[in-house]
Amino acid sequence: MGADSPTPSVPTIAADHPGVAELFAVLAYGEISAFYRLADDARMAPTLQGKVALASMAAAEMSHFEILQKALTDRGVDTYAAMDPFVRAFDAYHASTDPSTWLESLVKAYVGDGIAADFYREIAHSLDPAVGEIVREVLAEVGHSEFVVHEVRAAVAVSKTEKDRLMLWGRRLLGEAITQAQYVLAQRDELTDLVMNATGSLNGVAALFDNMQAKHAERMAVLGLV
Repeated sequence: MGADSPTPSVPTIAADHPGVAELFAVLAYGEISAFYRLADDARMAPTLQGKVALASMAAAEMSHFEILQKALTDRGVDTYAAMDPFVRAFDAYHASTDPSTWLESLVKAYVGDGIAADFYREIAHSLDPAVGEIVREVLAEVGHSEFVVHEVRAAVAVSKTEKDRLMLWGRRLLGEAITQAQYVLAQRDELTDLVMNATGSLNGVAALFDNMQAKHAERMAVLGLV
């Protein structure tokens, strides 16, 4: 290799870093809690199309959970024991952001789930390729986003009151998600070490949260909530 050859990009976090199992576990509980929430919210749908859309999204979340369960099992980790430390944070998030209307449930499905996904996607590039591939796979869009966008945009186009209410709802989703993410990082040393390694510093972690807010704003704009 010549002196001018580019230095290959090397992941900064090894596959056997103890924080990887915690990362898989927090993602796994996020997926299973999203499954139950979407299945429950589908009951508020005013149309059969809406019920099927959310049910299909829930099915995708369950598929992602199964991928993570296999990844943990392959590491010799008990999935349920590994998820237990994250139950409180996720349950608190869902309890504080329980949709009261069909439109709120759609905004949460589209925007709320994306907030956490953005955070973990930001660190995926620093992971061992095999680990990063799993993370990106389970954070992929669960589908039916066009249905959600159409429903919300149509509703807010004819009602400024609805638009204003959903804009406040979106801000609440972001605030609660960041609060719970910070709580998790404060409680789990190995996961925090992984995130710190991926970002390089506390300033890097702060930048992650800034990026979450920027991407949240982009999603709100897509829904017509600006």
